[in-house]
Amino acid sequence: MEVTAKRVQDATSVQETFELMKRKLSRIVPEVELQIKAELAYEINQLKKEKNAVILGHNYMEPALFHSIPDYVGDSLGLSKIAAETQADRVIFCGVRFMAETAKILNPNRMVLLPVEEAGCSLAASITAQDVRDLKAKYPGVPVVTYINTYADVKAETDICCTSSNAADIVRQLDSDLVICLPDEFLAKNVAKETGKKVIFPDQGMKKGQEGMIVWDGKCEVHEQFTVQDIESVRKQFPETLILAHPECPPEVVDASDYSGSTSALIKYVSDTKAKKYLLLTECSMADNIAAENQDKEFLGLCSVRCPHMNQITLEDTLYCLREDKWQIEVPEDIRVKAKKSLDRMLEMSF
Repeated sequence: MEVTAKRVQDATSVQETFELMKRKLSRIVPEVELQIKAELAYEINQLKKEKNAVILGHNYMEPALFHSIPDYVGDSLGLSKIAAETQADRVIFCGVRFMAETAKILNPNRMVLLPVEEAGCSLAASITAQDVRDLKAKYPGVPVVTYINTYADVKAETDICCTSSNAADIVRQLDSDLVICLPDEFLAKNVAKETGKKVIFPDQGMKKGQEGMIVWDGKCEVHEQFTVQDIESVRKQFPETLILAHPECPPEVVDASDYSGSTSALIKYVSDTKAKKYLLLTECSMADNIAAENQDKEFLGLCSVRCPHMNQITLEDTLYCLREDKWQIEVPEDIRVKAKKSLDRMLEMSF
């Protein structure tokens, strides 16, 4: 996906930018919209060079942005590694706030910008730093594994961060029969099943020597909407369809799907298989982005679930943010230092 964006970024005119975007997105974005967005993309790409900025784009960005201005696209783990290593003066994170915070934690000497003042996350908002401290007091000595989809102060209270792509591997590497896994209930349950651990909620009574995974009740407002009934309906109407689910979906949805994985894993799976039709149970812009890269494959247009927070990030706001150096991300140093330890450990333990 980086190759296409690179070609667009090297375009020498608005017209060339438009033609390149049209070649990739004509089935997905109306031509009149592409003409407007090509002008914005061209200006962003020119300004980015002048200001020595790098743009990171999460897989959930809308297609016209995703396929035109990011220098790197990917999931939370991949973009975290890039954020830690970049030497650019400015990092523009086209994603939600916790992602931009992660970039600042890992590379504090760079200016990190978010295209809008607030781009939240229902999952990140489901837990506070005090919640983590209370859990650690209730279960002293039990390692805390926290999903990267959390804010900096929560990461500062954890032992190690994880993403949907490496959560199970990290839990397996820990030398502990009991693990606290926060804050996504569904991801934790899916990891517990994969690693053979029993699910325990904090309000349950604990027996001495009990083994398992202590989970929180946080959920992604997008992925919790998918149901087994959705899958059954698709299989009845389109039996040849491969159904792919993100691990933030409910466990019964993951079980009923043909494959489950992180956003990067889903992209690779589509690339490596030859089904007639695909349905992705995740944020629906991602399906459009994959469809643009796999024009010989058919994707069912049944997804109507957009993340309202990811949807805030637009080409217009990205241009304004870059032009004005607006919406800079700052993390208090004491929190940043503690949070970085949990992220560093994640990167060290990731394959």
